[in-house]
Amino acid sequence: MSEQSLRVLLADDHPVYRLGLRALLDSVEGIEVVGEAADGVEAVAAAAELRPDVVVMDLRMPVLDGVGATERIVRADPDAAVLLLTYTDEDEPVIAALQRGARGYILKEAGQEAIVRAIRDVANGEMIVGASMARRVGALLTSHTDASPRAFPALSGREYEILELMAQGLSNQVIAQKLGVGDKRVRNCVTQIYDKLQVEGRPQAIIRAREAGLGRGEAIG
Repeated sequence: MSEQSLRVLLADDHPVYRLGLRALLDSVEGIEVVGEAADGVEAVAAAAELRPDVVVMDLRMPVLDGVGATERIVRADPDAAVLLLTYTDEDEPVIAALQRGARGYILKEAGQEAIVRAIRDVANGEMIVGASMARRVGALLTSHTDASPRAFPALSGREYEILELMAQGLSNQVIAQKLGVGDKRVRNCVTQIYDKLQVEGRPQAIIRAREAGLGRGEAIG
């Protein structure tokens, strides 16, 4: 590899996908894969040790998701270039990751050329968003521009929304109905909330939320 090669760290909890992505990048002149990680915590540690030019990271991973990992990586190195590569096209986690410093987002179903181009573009300081998401992401980022920093920045948009409803005293079942999502989705988010707030259960989470001013308004309709 040339000394000018882009040094890339891959973080994805699916080993088969990582293997395929590594094979792709190893075949591209000017790109060198310098490390791999299977979860967000490993990604944070590897980024600190290897100092790659680009971290290509799955949005949803065990232990620590891509949003939380992005926040920690960028906090430690504001110049870090994180490209989220994922199957999901949900607005909340995309916006949460971009707000925490990710430079781009592209769907895993994108073609090989698009993925390689996105890696090179974020390394050059550009903001990259998958074509199908460009308008929605732009609109959502604009709507957040004037918002003051909210409590619990480690939470994704959906997790924060659920914590707000928890603080209003609503059960998981009622929260699921109000948000139009499945009970399992809410339970998973609640578990993530406990982990990120470092609390042992619902009562402690609600106390933390109310101390931060959540739960004072009417339940979301």
